[in-house]
Amino acid sequence: MVQKNDTPALDDIGGGISADDVTAYLEGHPDFFAARQDLLANMTAPSRWTGDGIVDMQHFLADRRLREIDDLRGCAQEVIETSRTNMSVQTRTHAAVLALLWASDMDQLLRVISDDLPLLLDVDVVVLGFETPGLKTNASISSEVDIRLLGLGDVDRILGAGENIILQRDLDQNGDGEFGLFGAASGLVRTAGLARLCPGQGVPVGYMGLGSRGATFSPGQGTELIGFLARAMETCLHRAAGNEA
Repeated sequence: MVQKNDTPALDDIGGGISADDVTAYLEGHPDFFAARQDLLANMTAPSRWTGDGIVDMQHFLADRRLREIDDLRGCAQEVIETSRTNMSVQTRTHAAVLALLWASDMDQLLRVISDDLPLLLDVDVVVLGFETPGLKTNASISSEVDIRLLGLGDVDRILGAGENIILQRDLDQNGDGEFGLFGAASGLVRTAGLARLCPGQGVPVGYMGLGSRGATFSPGQGTELIGFLARAMETCLHRAAGNEA
C-alpha cells in the first residue's frame, strides 16, 4: 500500500501527476531504471545520515563513482571520434597517393598535385618548392601550377637542418615570412604541413606544402601520413623526370 503524503503535485506532465503517482508507478515497475541507467546518473541520492558535522561516506563514494563513469564515457567518446578522424585522413591520403601513381607523365603529375590533391586531402592549397636550378621538365607547366623557386639551403632554413616534416600554425599573411611558402595563397593559409622532398633523377631538393585556412595542422600531431604522401610524391617526381631524360 502506498502511503499518501503532502508532497505537492509535480509540474504539469500529462495532467497533474503527483509524487505519489510516480512512487506507485516505480513500485509497480521495479525494472524501470534497468534500461535507463543514464537517468540514474542525474538522480540525487539520499543521505543515510542527517545532522551537522556528519559525513555520509557511502553517499560521497557513490557520487564519486558516478562522476568517474561520466569521465570514462567522455573519454570513450573522444577515442571514438579521434579514430573516425584518423580513418578519414588515412583514406584521403591513400586516395591522393593513388592519384599520383595514376599520372603517366610530368604534366599530368603536376596537374594532379595542383588540382586534385587539395580536394582529395581537404586542404586549400598544395604547392611544391625546389632549390635552384628548380624543377627541370619538358612539360608545359600551367600558370595555375605553383612551383616555388628557392635559393640554395632554403629547404634547411624552412624545415630545419635534419628535419623532414614540420607542422605550423598561426602563419602570418605572408605565409611564413620572407619565404612566401604558398605563393599567391600565402595570405589565405593559417596552418600548414611541410615535408622535405629528397633530390634524384634531375629533381633538386625541395618541399611539399599542404596549406589550410582552418586548424587542420598543429604541432604535436602525427606526421606519418604526411611522410608517406611525401615519399610517394617524391618517387613519382623522380620517375616522371627520369622518363623525360
